[in-house]
Amino acid sequence: MTIKVFGHKSPDTDSTGSPLIWAWYLSEIKGTPAEAKLLGQPNTEAAFVVEKWGFETPEIISAVSAKDDVVIVDTNNPAELPEAINDANVIQIIDHHKLTGGLETKGPIDITIKPLACTATIMHEMMGADADKMPDNIKGAMLSCILSDTLEFRSPTTTEQDKALAEKLAAELNLDLGAYASEMFEAKSDISAFSDAELIRMDSKEYAVDGTKFRVSVLETTAPKLVLDRQASIMDSFKAVEAEDGVDQVLLFVVDILNEEATLFVPNDLVKGVAEKSFGATVEGDKVVLPGVMSRKKQIIPNLKV
Repeated sequence: MTIKVFGHKSPDTDSTGSPLIWAWYLSEIKGTPAEAKLLGQPNTEAAFVVEKWGFETPEIISAVSAKDDVVIVDTNNPAELPEAINDANVIQIIDHHKLTGGLETKGPIDITIKPLACTATIMHEMMGADADKMPDNIKGAMLSCILSDTLEFRSPTTTEQDKALAEKLAAELNLDLGAYASEMFEAKSDISAFSDAELIRMDSKEYAVDGTKFRVSVLETTAPKLVLDRQASIMDSFKAVEAEDGVDQVLLFVVDILNEEATLFVPNDLVKGVAEKSFGATVEGDKVVLPGVMSRKKQIIPNLKV
């Protein structure tokens, strides 16, 4: 049976590239047939990376069954996975997020969770000497994952291991690392084709704080004005998304990659309170700038208070 390798819903570059990397490793190095899958449409940056390195876009799936052998990457949160994930035969998890709980497996499995910025960096370490066998397209996917998750080393999640590997891969691929990162971020910043609801869900995770269920959405961009100009209509879409997704409140952070700050949209007193209690911010009006806030994983989620 062919193993299905996938990451979280609303796939970003790491949740698109890492399944491609690990499916290659299992199939070509370990001799275990595996295929990368996606749990949704990849974002614009991830789509750029897939095309840039000559991959076929992985099949998008919405469900798994007891017949499926699966490897989960870049998440361990059941809310970000197919509803029947505990029915499937999960054989491995590779991740770099906090342990959420709720996954149940049919037996002991191989779990690797490390405090690195990127799942692909963990995979490189796990491959050992076999990493030298990676073809250029797999190296390119790995480099792209690291640059995306570290925001070209600007994110506080960045480790020396992530940075050293990215620089090594860029040298082997004869790429100007900064120029390539700019290409990626330009692709990520193109939001023209997306509806407001699609933008809200594009890079989002569900997270509960003291009984309040949030959809924590992040839009990382080098052109924040393109998002800020749509603030009124985006905030008008919050209630529809909240109702459809069964959450109490959308929190939308527009991360300005170049200026290293985030703007939080503030539609009501609940979010105003979250901004003040979580980030010590003074809120005047319907948005607030949070200097230095770049990472949902390290700076936003751990600090959320209501």
